[in-house]
Amino acid sequence: MTTTMRPVRERVLLSTPDVGPREEELVVQAIRSGWIAPLGPMVDEFEARMAERCGRAHAVALSSGTAALHLGLLELGAGPGTVVVVPTMTFAATANAVVYTGAEPVFVDCDDTGNLDPALLEQALTELYAEGRRTAAVVPVDILGRCADHTAISAVATAFGVPVLEDAAESLGSWHGGRPAGAFGEIAALSFNGNKIMTTSGGGMLLTDDAATAQRVRYLSTQARQPAVHYEHTEIGYNYRLSNLLAALGVAQLERLDGMIARRRAVREEYVALFAAVRGVELFQRDRDSADNCWLTAVVVDPDRAGWCSADLRRALDDAGVESRPLWKPMHRQPVFAAARSFRSGTADRLFEQGLTLPSGSALTSAEVNRVRTAVASFLGS
Repeated sequence: MTTTMRPVRERVLLSTPDVGPREEELVVQAIRSGWIAPLGPMVDEFEARMAERCGRAHAVALSSGTAALHLGLLELGAGPGTVVVVPTMTFAATANAVVYTGAEPVFVDCDDTGNLDPALLEQALTELYAEGRRTAAVVPVDILGRCADHTAISAVATAFGVPVLEDAAESLGSWHGGRPAGAFGEIAALSFNGNKIMTTSGGGMLLTDDAATAQRVRYLSTQARQPAVHYEHTEIGYNYRLSNLLAALGVAQLERLDGMIARRRAVREEYVALFAAVRGVELFQRDRDSADNCWLTAVVVDPDRAGWCSADLRRALDDAGVESRPLWKPMHRQPVFAAARSFRSGTADRLFEQGLTLPSGSALTSAEVNRVRTAVASFLGS
């Protein structure tokens, strides 16, 4: 039986790394192998296993999910004079990667699931096409681990001849239409940041079925170095490859992924029971959680029905030493993107105002879950 290393914490956090003896074993093995620097046999194994898990022909291990987005967008033709459609409900990294390429992000609102609204996407692409704007890519994001409606999004994008890059940073282990997260679009990006469903401390992965794309990304991610005995470069490259040590951590985490998802699902069900009879509170994305990796569980509070708002609960949890956080602040409301174009329905604004994520990690102990339950109960009884 594997025992997870769980430090004692004064504060209950949203999603901490969940590591144990297997991770330690493989990292030590990688150290003793002598493959300390980037690349090595653990990188090769990690890529092969992740490609198989996500139903892809090729995987390229990188230093972050943002690096995967950046290189993926470059390969799809994003650059000056182009636009890239991005959900407004996302973390800034998705939009930042667009700016890295010199392209212009155009933000599109979400539906009630928090994911890119296919109907509004069609409206955006229609207007951009009519204006003669070249759209390099659509980047749907699988919010909080729930896959976007890739079937509908792909149909819309295909009708306009626009490639799709799936931002699956939050959704490894989730499913849509019988296919795993990471299997959608010409390219997909994964993240293994410390708070994700599985972690390599920092790291990411680019997934594709195109051998030429994988080869090109490997080349660019190793400083675009030419095959010469000296250092020869004919174009700009990037230092984006994952280290062999971190890949060892990833191999161990991938072995444990299903168990970690099951633990997060069990935590979610605790919250389902906790809020079942609470007027004006809904579990966000609850209707399809069997295909969801349950990365982060959130509630959506209707203040008119509940008599209190999500910010009230957040402050009460904070006072009790429990971390919680609003859903992503929409990109169209971020000061850095104030001048960006957006197609909005108001749904992302509502979810940001009413949504609150709760501690959801697989490393949560029963005592920590009880602390959250007690804090919520105390607030509701006040």
